[in-house]
Amino acid sequence: MIIHTKSAAGLDGVAAAVTALSHVDGEHGELIVAGTRIGDLAERTDFEGLVARLWSAASAKPVNETDVRRWLGEARVAAFARMKTVLPVTDGVPTIEAFRIGVAGISPADGMPLEAAIVGAMPVIAACLVRQAQGEAPVEPDPSMGHAADLLRMMRGEVASDDEAKALDAYLVTVADHGMNASTFAARVVASTQADLAMSVLAGYCALTGPLHGGAPEPVLDMLDTIATPDRIGEWIDAALARGERLMGFGHRIYKVRDPRADVLKQAVERLGGRGTDLGFAAEVEAYARRALEIAKPDRRLDTNVEFYTAILLDALGIPRRAFTPVFAVGRSAGWTAHAIEQQRTGRLLRPTAIYTGAMPE
Repeated sequence: MIIHTKSAAGLDGVAAAVTALSHVDGEHGELIVAGTRIGDLAERTDFEGLVARLWSAASAKPVNETDVRRWLGEARVAAFARMKTVLPVTDGVPTIEAFRIGVAGISPADGMPLEAAIVGAMPVIAACLVRQAQGEAPVEPDPSMGHAADLLRMMRGEVASDDEAKALDAYLVTVADHGMNASTFAARVVASTQADLAMSVLAGYCALTGPLHGGAPEPVLDMLDTIATPDRIGEWIDAALARGERLMGFGHRIYKVRDPRADVLKQAVERLGGRGTDLGFAAEVEAYARRALEIAKPDRRLDTNVEFYTAILLDALGIPRRAFTPVFAVGRSAGWTAHAIEQQRTGRLLRPTAIYTGAMPE
């Protein structure tokens, strides 16, 4: 006889790891990464500094920020040298899929930890694929530049302004880690088998491509484009909700209140000025959508999430929509590598059970 036990659908409320990396408080709308609230972190720390903090917490050993800066610069140079074998096989392949091929080809680099080779390769892969899709030659990285600034330079072929580099840096910091999300869990499952970090990160990226996880920022812009003018906001949103459609950029599995990352990115967009999406129009869409969702779904709090302002920020920086998910991965790779390191150091093979509901032999 099989005895069934209660199942937690979607593993809600099930603790699958003990971590020192990040804490998500969905009831109070708070995200703490490496001991600091995300808003304070985005203001005070750049991406390289956050990477050092995450790797230090994951390994329980101090990781020097200066070393991280040097490693990531050198890793970008090493990754660029390998792109000559990646670009021919990704020509004509959609960017989101081509990026997966590029990530699968990441290999260790001399003189640095594998996690540095992985995180350093991400912006190079993203930028080279964007240039290839535009019919332009790849741009060699500059190891002396910051991660965010060099990503924009490699993607555009020219140096970005300080404001633009700071805005992208704030984005990378904001999305670097977020508790036991789907892609981080996937990375930890693979790491728990003692597979190497590159395999864990590849699993994380594959999970990120799903529309219920990291694949939603692009449809936010599609929604804004479709609404087009302020006079159509109410009509379009009401009709979408009447059809039972999800409003992209609203609602979150964990947060019962506003996603704290949305405000961080909104501030970053505002500092850029009036580039890209009309901020006034976007604010009107956001306000109406929040009111409409409150009326349509009074039993659920569906507030603005990180994807709404991610889309607007990346658009303001001139990053093509097809590259939104790869650029998300540039930031999240810091968290994936840290979680994989922590899992292999403190965890065991992740092997949950399942409740069998099929037929039994006579």
